[in-house]
Amino acid sequence: MDIAILSVSHHVYSTKRIIEEAERAGHYVESIDHTKCSVKLGPNKPQIYFGSENITEEFDAIIPRIGTTVTRHGAAIVKQFEINDVFTSAKSLGILKARNKVTTLQLLSKRGIPIPETVFSINPDNVEHQIELLGGPPVIIKLQEGTQGKGVMLAESKKSAKSIIDTLYNMNTSILLQQYIEEAKGEDLRIIVVGNKIVASMRRTSGLDDFRSNVHRGADTHAVQLTPREKFIAIHATKHLGLGVAGVDLIRSNNGPLLIEVNASPGLKGIEAATKVNVARHIIQFVEKHGRRNRK
Repeated sequence: MDIAILSVSHHVYSTKRIIEEAERAGHYVESIDHTKCSVKLGPNKPQIYFGSENITEEFDAIIPRIGTTVTRHGAAIVKQFEINDVFTSAKSLGILKARNKVTTLQLLSKRGIPIPETVFSINPDNVEHQIELLGGPPVIIKLQEGTQGKGVMLAESKKSAKSIIDTLYNMNTSILLQQYIEEAKGEDLRIIVVGNKIVASMRRTSGLDDFRSNVHRGADTHAVQLTPREKFIAIHATKHLGLGVAGVDLIRSNNGPLLIEVNASPGLKGIEAATKVNVARHIIQFVEKHGRRNRK
């Protein structure tokens, strides 16, 4: 098969690992920087260009690794490949849904997936009421499109929460407020789902000075056994968002597991190291199963 990985750099660990496993399986694989791609629309069949190269008919499948800052353009490129009947490991609409935390939580809450109590608003005049809707401080404040723990803040008092929220509202920044789950103790679960199957899961524990349990922020990681309920949530969240590959983040509360977010381009470095699972190989096997060989 001819496979394109849509990534801004082939030096990124996750991209490198997927390339390694694709080549090991005997496929031709190319890293395509989607920020350098353009689409020509008109009366004839739409054309996809990488720089000046026409790649419209070059690939049997794509694996999107779309960054936060170029989500809409990246998703549009993925959409054009979809329209041209090229298999993608993550649908464009799924990428857009997962990138926005509010959209993710709205859709999954409707489907009965348990989430922490959450409030989002753009009204700066009733910040205190918003905090009270969550039972008062402490509260978690998140940017709606932050990743890797960036844009996640803990406000331990009403005064500090109001100060942070007022500042973000004045910057015209989209945020959400979330109930602080004290019993989680700075731990969460990262679960990798590939093709409606859980292939790896780990527990992330934050450092002493940081409540955010993200690998990029120095969290400790260990393989973990999931409960049946946790497995159900991870698989169904991925399915409802329309993603073939996803990283699902949960926390354990006194009321059971709660979904925090879903990542359409999950990093592989931390979870492959913690679990010793070859996640990249699972992704390639998923693409092999659904992509088309020797497309003419």
